[in-house]
Amino acid sequence: MNRRTFGIGVGVGAVATIVALAVLVVAAVLVFGLPVDQFFAPTETGAGSGLSAETVEYEVLAENLDVPWEVVVLGEGRYLVTERSGDLLLIEDGQRRVLEQFDELDTPPLGEGGLLGIAVHPNFEENNYLYVYQTVARESVENTVRRYEVDFASNELRNETVIIDGIPSDRFHNGGRIAFGPDDHLYVTTGDATQSDLAQDRGSLAGKILRLTPDGGVPEDNPFGNEVYSYGHRNPQGLAWDDRGRLWATEHGSDARDELNLVERGANYGWPEIRGDETAPEMRSPVFHSGAYETRAPAGTAAVDGSVFFAGLRGERLYEATITGERVSAFTAHFSGDFGRIRGVTVGPDREYLYLTTSNTDGRGEPGADDDRLIRIPLAAF
Repeated sequence: MNRRTFGIGVGVGAVATIVALAVLVVAAVLVFGLPVDQFFAPTETGAGSGLSAETVEYEVLAENLDVPWEVVVLGEGRYLVTERSGDLLLIEDGQRRVLEQFDELDTPPLGEGGLLGIAVHPNFEENNYLYVYQTVARESVENTVRRYEVDFASNELRNETVIIDGIPSDRFHNGGRIAFGPDDHLYVTTGDATQSDLAQDRGSLAGKILRLTPDGGVPEDNPFGNEVYSYGHRNPQGLAWDDRGRLWATEHGSDARDELNLVERGANYGWPEIRGDETAPEMRSPVFHSGAYETRAPAGTAAVDGSVFFAGLRGERLYEATITGERVSAFTAHFSGDFGRIRGVTVGPDREYLYLTTSNTDGRGEPGADDDRLIRIPLAAF
C-alpha cells in the first residue's frame, strides 16, 4: 500500500477530509461488520516502485520476435517460444529455428487469437509431448488444444492428437494459457469470446478454467462432470501454482478492475454479474484487483517464494504480489516502461531465473529496433 506522511503544516481542510474519511470507515465497519483491514488492503491502489532495467543485470536471449506469446524453458540455453502469427520457435544457444509453422495449418492471425499457449508434458524428457493452444478456422473460428510429439532430430512435430476442440473464439477474449498442475492434469484458460453470458454457463467452454487429463479426458473429480474446473471468468491469461499447491490466475477485467484470483475447484468468479469488490451469493470476488482507474491487462504468471509475478500489457510492468495467507500484503511494479508491453512470465526449472516475453509488435505497443524480445532476469535480484 502507498503511504503518505502528512507534515505539521497540513491545512484545516485537509484535516477535515481525513477525519471525514476515518468516520466513514468506522461507520462502515460498525454497520456492515466489515473488517478494518479490508479498507487498507492493497486493492484499488497503485503499486510501489521496484527494480529497473538500469539497476538489474538482465540478458536478452532473443530479439526481433513476432508477437511472442509463451515461452517454455527446456533446459539451460534451450527454449520453445510461440509467435502469435503462427511460428513455433526453438531457440538454442542463441540460435533460432522454426520447429513448426502453424500459420500453414489454418491458424489465422485473428485479433487476439492465433498461436498462443504451449506446455510440455510432466514426463517430456521421456515422451516429448508438447501441447499447443491455437485458433483455427474451419466451418467457424474456434480455439483448440492439440498434442504433438516433438522430433528434434527431424525438426518437426508428429502424431497430432486432439485434446479438446470447440472452445469459442472471437476477435477478443480468447484466453489461451495452458499449464500442467501439481496433479499432472492440464489446465486451460478460456475467454468469454465477447459473449459474457457464456461465462456463467457451466455447459459452455467459454469464460472458464478447464481441467483435463493429459490425454484429453475429464478427470473423475472435476466438479461438474465435464471439463470445467472454475467458471465466471472474463479473459484469464495467467496460471501459476504457489509452494502450497494453490492455483493463482490473472484475468482481464472490465472498466479496469484487472484481477488476481485464488482459484478453487468448482468456484464461480462472478463475471459478468460482479466485478472488483462487488459481492454476490456463491460468487468469488478477486483477492486483488487494479481498481476502477488503472488498467494493467495482466497476462503470464509465475509463483515463486511467496510472491506471484505477472506481466502487464497495458501496464508495461512486471508486477509482484506478495502473498500472506490468502491476501496480497504488498504490491510492487518492476521495470516500469523499461521493456514496454510484457506478455509472458515463466520461471525456469532451476528456479534461478524469470523469463519474460515482450509484446510491442502486437499493434498496441511502440516497438523498438530489437522488439520483440525474450529476456532473462535472475530471481536473486528481487
